Amino acid sequence: MNDILREAIKLVPEQPGCYLYYDATGEIIYVGKAKNLKRRVYSYFHKQHESPKTNILVSQIEKLEYIITDSEVEALILESHLIKKHKPKYNILLKDDKKYPYFLITDEDFPRIQVVRKKNLNPDKGRFYGPYTDVGAMYATLEFLKKLFPLKQCKTPKFSNRPCLYYHIGKCLAPCQGKVTPEEYQKLIHQVELFLSGKQTELLKQIQEQMQKYAETEQFEKAAKMRDSYLDLQKTLERQKVVYENTKLNEDIIAVLYEDGILAIVIMMIREGRLIDKKDFTYFVDNVEKSEYFETFFRDYYSALKLEFPDRIISKDLEEIGEKELYQDWLKILSGKKVTINYGRGKYKELYELAVKNATNLLENAKLKKMAQIRDDFNEVGSYLAEKLHLANFPNRIECYDISHIQGTNTVASMVVFQNGLPKKSAYRKFKVKSTEGKPDDFLSMKEVLSRRLSRLGEPKWEKPDLIIIDGGKGQLSSVMQIVEEMGIKVGKDGIDFVSLAKREEEVFLPHNSQSILLPRDSNALYLIQRIRDEAHRFAITYHRDLRSKGISSEGN
Repeated sequence: MNDILREAIKLVPEQPGCYLYYDATGEIIYVGKAKNLKRRVYSYFHKQHESPKTNILVSQIEKLEYIITDSEVEALILESHLIKKHKPKYNILLKDDKKYPYFLITDEDFPRIQVVRKKNLNPDKGRFYGPYTDVGAMYATLEFLKKLFPLKQCKTPKFSNRPCLYYHIGKCLAPCQGKVTPEEYQKLIHQVELFLSGKQTELLKQIQEQMQKYAETEQFEKAAKMRDSYLDLQKTLERQKVVYENTKLNEDIIAVLYEDGILAIVIMMIREGRLIDKKDFTYFVDNVEKSEYFETFFRDYYSALKLEFPDRIISKDLEEIGEKELYQDWLKILSGKKVTINYGRGKYKELYELAVKNATNLLENAKLKKMAQIRDDFNEVGSYLAEKLHLANFPNRIECYDISHIQGTNTVASMVVFQNGLPKKSAYRKFKVKSTEGKPDDFLSMKEVLSRRLSRLGEPKWEKPDLIIIDGGKGQLSSVMQIVEEMGIKVGKDGIDFVSLAKREEEVFLPHNSQSILLPRDSNALYLIQRIRDEAHRFAITYHRDLRSKGISSEGN
């Protein structure tokens, strides 16, 4: 820490606001907010941080600036603005996903409904509704709206003196030819907005009233069209899941799951007691940053929300973030109404569990998709691993080992096998460790297991691996290499490659090398070895749990 920075920290006030960190080049590298600026800034420089990212950030700070605000909620709003403006490299920036479309109701005398992408969200163009994460469902909704509401289809009239085909088939009211008044057309637009906002009950009521008016004035053709629209809408509503009977509650239920480097977020939208939509989001993230990623997502999603805000947001995962009152105040400023936050307890527990079920399905599908991609691209993934980890062999067969015990009792080990990027469960093995019973020693346990496994090289069902991954750090790998050398196992070309993977920072260690290797966080190669390591851990835990539940100490391999 330089002297100027040290003196600047002393002057930071005990007030709410935002702080900005600069590096030696004068670039803003991090923006944060705090209820107490002095306390928050001080914590960066006077304590050890669990996150490697934070430690790296602190080492690069050369200058500090801060902006005082009247309240913490003002600091939150300012922080979001500064992050979007400066895009600091140590703030989490969720990439814009161009696949998510929105509905746009254009700002024209006679508005149209269009599909637009996020990058084209310009408030001057009109009113937006979305995002729609299920593109197929969104286009189905669009067709339904066109059937239900005969809005203008084209920007300019196709003909100067007569209506186009859309008018004749009942899909446009031909405002270009004066076939409908601006007031009548705006009523139609209002009904579309009611539908997109989830206010279907109010919409049904309006259509029914309109139908009766047409019937009373003997406009029977128009009344018949209203009747058909009413019935179509009613059928659609019947297909929607009723969550609450006889209620107008509007709620968002959010569930977040993390596994194998994938963050899965599901938002279930309940409007007027009915489940009207489900939005799915997946991101590849670091475990230590899970809550930070979710907080960033939460703020980005609701600050850009184009649909009507719910009355309540239910999410157990928001409890990890905390600051309930702060975010309720923030949501009130954004929405212009009171929005309460519930942590998925009491009567809301069942709703939250429903969202969790959907998030579980989303996560599993994302994992399968990722593994399918790795399988299809394994030549590329394997070559990348071989290059970055300096492997002498192409890693067709990868084995990974993990130890599990409780204070040295019932110590077991697992061996999992991945062939060409996919698990080969028929080759999995489990071991009951004998040398460390009653005295926990993961190093000695791993040495025993590896000596037993390597002594079986060449036996049927014990095929030689190309790469062995040890769950652990530098010390764990060194311990294993002692056994490998004592047994005379060939290492490298035409032999076996060895590496270890340390979970905390996902560092990869090579034999006889003190420097670790960090694979890119978003690479399929890192995802693959993480998945293999986690599978070995799961298999070991399962075996250990089985032994304890049975109360036996049966022999493994």
